Amino acid sequence: MVTDTKQHSPPGITAVILDSVADGVFTVDEQFLITSFNRAAEQITGVSRKEAIGRPCCEVLRADICEAGCALKDAMNSGQPVIDRTVHILRTNGELAPVSIRCAVLRDDRQKMIGGVETFRDLSLVEELRRRIHQQHTLGDIVSRNHRMQQLFAVLPQIASTDSTVLIEGESGTGKEVLARSIHDLSPRREKPLITVNCAALPDTLLESELFGYVAGAFTDAKRDKPGRFALADGGTIFFDEIGDISPALQVRLLRVIQERTFEPLGSTRTLKVDVRVISATNRDLKKEVEEGRFREDLFYRINVVRLALPPLRERKEDILLLAEQFINRMNRLQGKNISGLSDESTAAMMRYNWPGNIRELENAIEHAFVLCRSEWIELRHLPETLRGMKPGGTPRYKSATLREIERQAIYEALIRNKWRRLATARELGINKTTLWRKIRQYSLEPPDSGQSDSTRKDNKGRHKGLRLRHIEDS
Repeated sequence: MVTDTKQHSPPGITAVILDSVADGVFTVDEQFLITSFNRAAEQITGVSRKEAIGRPCCEVLRADICEAGCALKDAMNSGQPVIDRTVHILRTNGELAPVSIRCAVLRDDRQKMIGGVETFRDLSLVEELRRRIHQQHTLGDIVSRNHRMQQLFAVLPQIASTDSTVLIEGESGTGKEVLARSIHDLSPRREKPLITVNCAALPDTLLESELFGYVAGAFTDAKRDKPGRFALADGGTIFFDEIGDISPALQVRLLRVIQERTFEPLGSTRTLKVDVRVISATNRDLKKEVEEGRFREDLFYRINVVRLALPPLRERKEDILLLAEQFINRMNRLQGKNISGLSDESTAAMMRYNWPGNIRELENAIEHAFVLCRSEWIELRHLPETLRGMKPGGTPRYKSATLREIERQAIYEALIRNKWRRLATARELGINKTTLWRKIRQYSLEPPDSGQSDSTRKDNKGRHKGLRLRHIEDS
């Protein structure tokens, strides 16, 4: 790009063109003093062209990268353009506005650098739409588009408003503790403490003293009174994580506390009364544990007043990228990085993996990628080895699956789950019904039994899963 250094703003038709574009555009000289400022730049920043020209760009834009990491300075120092970096500028009304910027060097006819140019696009509307969409799929710290999770979102405020005992069931890493915290935060007890007890991490002798506390002299090292977790949770909520791991002997004492809300600290003859709500979680089938005599039936029915089941991540594939985005945003804030997201290859790897470690494993995979990633996008090489196209055990889920194939598979499975009801499927996937209809036509998706005779339907009953990708493989 060529500019005349004697002019403070682009003359004639150039100025008209720049004023007609929706993106903000300004140019600077070698001292970073603004030499031109288009109409969109005025509208986005709230600063008039007359006020801006001749001032340092950092005083006009007041971006969060002006002090350190200035993109325009990077472009002018390196001679290489900076493309699509998201930053925040401070408007004249005091509002922070997200913008996407691009920076490049300005050179004259002899290719001598004479300044720089920056374009910036207002992302406020995009951020607002993203925030609204995010709210539709969020409850507290939980995010999900999955239909089963959405059903849980619908009833959770009602459950939280009561004092009923809750049992949360789900595999390790599915977010049982996060769900318990959401129940507490939505409840009238939110101003009081939420006390967590990890039943699997403590031996019985230590767990008993942790739960009920002790008085001085109760045992050799008891030099002074110590309140237990029940006493600390008074007025609030106590959360038993992995309650299925406690011994039968301790189950008896726990049953009494849950029934009567009274207990005696170790070494004490005084009975204490507490007002607590009890939430429990387990990764075991407690009903089966009861049948096999490892868990007390009366305790099971006490803690199983309201039962909530968290589906594993492999059954809510539509949440993988939503959760990955949440973790990327969080890691960007914690580590001061600006990683934009996952590459297409990384996305495909995330979608075809079976996630035995569930959400916890997904979060660890993103953290692993942040350690290795030095670019704008998380590439396949940045992910843990288990995610690079393999399930644990080394078996690929799809052979040479593309992102297009994975999208088709996800849509097909959602249609099957919703009995081919398009509106319900579109809601589960978080897309418009028209978009779903277009995707169904694009991928030639049909119900497994469409156009088949009864005998053919019976023949293919167990085989339709393997035929789902046929249209793509043949194309």
